[in-house]
Amino acid sequence: MDPVPGDTLQLDFQAVRPWFSGPQAVSKLFSFQSVTCRVYRLDKVIHPFLLGLILRFLSRGKCLLEDETGQQKEVTLGFLAAGFAAFLRDWLDQFDVIGQVWRALSPLQVSPARPAPKLDLSKTPFYLRMDLLFGLKSGGSVGHIAGVLNNLDSFTGKPIFLTSDPMPTVRKDLETWVVEAGKRFWDFREIQAFAYNETFLKEVLETAKKEPVAFLYQRYSLHHYAGLQAARTLGVPLVLEYNGSEIWASRNWGKPVGHEKLSLEVEDLNLRAADLVAVVSEPLKEELLSRGVKENRILVNPNGVEPEKYSPQIPGEPVRKKYGLEGKTVVGFIGTFGRWHGAEALVEAFGRLLQKAPQLRQTARLLMVGDGNTMPQVKEAIAKHGLSDLCVLTGLVPQVEGPAHLAACDILASPTVPNRDGSKFFGSPTKLFEYMAMGKGIVASDLDQIGQILKHDETAWLVKPGEVESLAEGLRVLLEDPARRLRLGEAARKEVTEKYTWKEHTRRIIEKLKEVCA
Repeated sequence: MDPVPGDTLQLDFQAVRPWFSGPQAVSKLFSFQSVTCRVYRLDKVIHPFLLGLILRFLSRGKCLLEDETGQQKEVTLGFLAAGFAAFLRDWLDQFDVIGQVWRALSPLQVSPARPAPKLDLSKTPFYLRMDLLFGLKSGGSVGHIAGVLNNLDSFTGKPIFLTSDPMPTVRKDLETWVVEAGKRFWDFREIQAFAYNETFLKEVLETAKKEPVAFLYQRYSLHHYAGLQAARTLGVPLVLEYNGSEIWASRNWGKPVGHEKLSLEVEDLNLRAADLVAVVSEPLKEELLSRGVKENRILVNPNGVEPEKYSPQIPGEPVRKKYGLEGKTVVGFIGTFGRWHGAEALVEAFGRLLQKAPQLRQTARLLMVGDGNTMPQVKEAIAKHGLSDLCVLTGLVPQVEGPAHLAACDILASPTVPNRDGSKFFGSPTKLFEYMAMGKGIVASDLDQIGQILKHDETAWLVKPGEVESLAEGLRVLLEDPARRLRLGEAARKEVTEKYTWKEHTRRIIEKLKEVCA
């Protein structure tokens, strides 16, 4: 429910633009006495000028930005004037940045696929994370980054983590260097990402003066090539972790990137020049082959799990008690509610199932952990089927609290839906391996890698991707058969601990790197 005009309005940053958009936006102008917007950090406010304008137009009185540490900044006319001046300066300077990027790429394009340099695993691997996403506490990337970083020194020297922002699940004993994005281009995110390469490269090279480098491992992100520059300068191997084209994702799931030709050049150059490209699925390997990447430089390496952190031994009672789920059979989902996750399909299937089997309304509950783009559709499906008292929406929870939430469930759902453009599903959902490690009964879409990892009625109950009736039937089967849930869960746990731990995932990277550098 929207806040009542006249009251104090408090909004999280992510909610500002969706809330202040559409035909109702005009009615909200100057309708609140004061407005406070919660942000991650005051020095990392995204689109500060636009955000300040929106807040100023909402409030008749005071406007505040407040970060997670409790620090506040008032949005005054002076704040807006300074913001406009920065906006104008950055708009003019963006063209210089684009020119600098093209010039930086030119020497890297000469024989990009050079022979792999010598590998010395007794030295220090550098893990590079350049995503300009701040304050992440949960999600697949958080799990993947920690999964690799926390296990690297089982096979190499102790790694150093260079990152735009700390990751909460990375081991505290690992050396972490936060490379600040600077004070420019916060209203122009693509330009900021391009400009960040120069800053990040300098930090990598400075750190390398203190620690001999074994290799660079870069989690590829849009517009970034500093890892490739650093590898060439230092003469060390580059491992590129590629989780799919963000250019494709922007076209299909969001807004196309503004400098697509340059962005594609950066992406192609990284893929062609890396000594090893690690991907999580066969469809991604097929994409790389079609783009000219040599097969011997590609490693297909599904995601994994830490089976000690995700385990049947974790108690679920505290979470059950918190949400009033005691004595119920709980269907659970965890995720960032992406376009491919199928969270809205799960609620629709649950609603249809209860229409056909109304007796389940007394015993079955749905626990939806997370938040994201498809939450509005999820809420619509809840309202449509009258599930407000049967469905719990927790919002985002920190990654470390994920296992306890999964432990509160009896059935775990992975209702992934096919890509709308008909292309193959290229993901390797981290939730899939976390579900398996929890030893719970799983209902999952039989879609590409999901259907390759799981076996129907052996380690999970597989359903037709994107077909709500098939998903509803899968839920019914496991809701009505506790013995089958137990059997499937035990088999899934055994499978994941033998094949899909993060330590095994990391070992495969190192073994392949040794092969390509031989």
